[in-house]
Amino acid sequence: MELNRRTVIAGAAAGMAATTLGGTAHATGGRKPVKTLFGKLADGTKVYSWSLENGGTRLKVLSWGGVVQSLEIPDRRGRYANVSAGFDNLADYVAKTPYFGALIGRYGNRIGKGKFTLDGKNYQLSVNDGEQSLHGGTQGFDKRVWDVEPFTKGSDVGLHLYYTSVDGEMGYPGTLRTKVTYTLTRHGEWRIDYAATTDKATVVNLTSHVYFNLAGEGSGTIEDHELQIAASRYTPTDSGLIPTGELAKVAGTPFDFRKAKPIGRDIRVSHPQLVTAKGFDHNWVLDKGITARPEHVATLRDPASGRTMKIATNEPGLQFYSGNFLDGTLTGPSGRTYRQGDALCLETQHFPDSPNKPKFPSTVLRPGQTYRTTTIHTFGC
Repeated sequence: MELNRRTVIAGAAAGMAATTLGGTAHATGGRKPVKTLFGKLADGTKVYSWSLENGGTRLKVLSWGGVVQSLEIPDRRGRYANVSAGFDNLADYVAKTPYFGALIGRYGNRIGKGKFTLDGKNYQLSVNDGEQSLHGGTQGFDKRVWDVEPFTKGSDVGLHLYYTSVDGEMGYPGTLRTKVTYTLTRHGEWRIDYAATTDKATVVNLTSHVYFNLAGEGSGTIEDHELQIAASRYTPTDSGLIPTGELAKVAGTPFDFRKAKPIGRDIRVSHPQLVTAKGFDHNWVLDKGITARPEHVATLRDPASGRTMKIATNEPGLQFYSGNFLDGTLTGPSGRTYRQGDALCLETQHFPDSPNKPKFPSTVLRPGQTYRTTTIHTFGC
């Protein structure tokens, strides 16, 4: 594992079988993680790409922001395509990215006016989305170089990613030691395990911000994708996309995805919430709530290619973002530009602005506790 000026969770990998580059993949089609230089930051820091393959799924991950730079899965005819939007160079990830493929922290989604109170003390966070703090602030976890440790364990291959956020970084209290594990299973599932500890009471909400298009990166709109979300309620927002605190019923609204339907069916309905967000950019309150183990909560399907993705999580919420702010100014590896609705995000999470909404599930983490969540992506065709 490469260590530089960041520290890692002491003993976090205890008991876990990990190998250095060159470990043996098992007879399930898995390949050992392969490391290559992706680029250098302005200060000379090297950023690496890690390539993994197992069970028919191919994944490329950057040490910059823990970014999923590509995710390749086959269609019904066995033809592979990268289903994740992104860039083919480091400069664009540093200067232009709308969180393409990134690990998000300390707090995924928005905190109203970048303020919250914890144990009687007021905190002011970095503000980077109008008046709001979005995805951890101006220099969130997506803009940090993570330490990466490849591993093989049984029939699985993967990466452990480590980052330590110091007390006061982006305004958050406590030194947060974070470990995120990306695993490709022998069945081709992509599993994300998040873990974090703190030395001072803080708030945490980690997530992944992959932009999916199951027809393939650069192929055009996702409005014909069919989406199902196991949620009877969602959290409406104000003009700043901050939840009002209401848990509104989806029944009779464009937000009803309890049965699979094309994303484009209702996206242009004149509903106040769709007008404000320029499409879907809301948190769905999952019917299952917080669970001990990941449970199935959503299915995405592209009818043309036959590719499907099922998502299981133990989190209580799912943010569905329909790529509303893609405006044609960004170009992906295919050489094609990304326009509104050309990719979507399904971010498993706790609810936005939870530190300011006492009735929402708590995102407080205290010393002696370990933050743990898991999300599993299962692909098919």
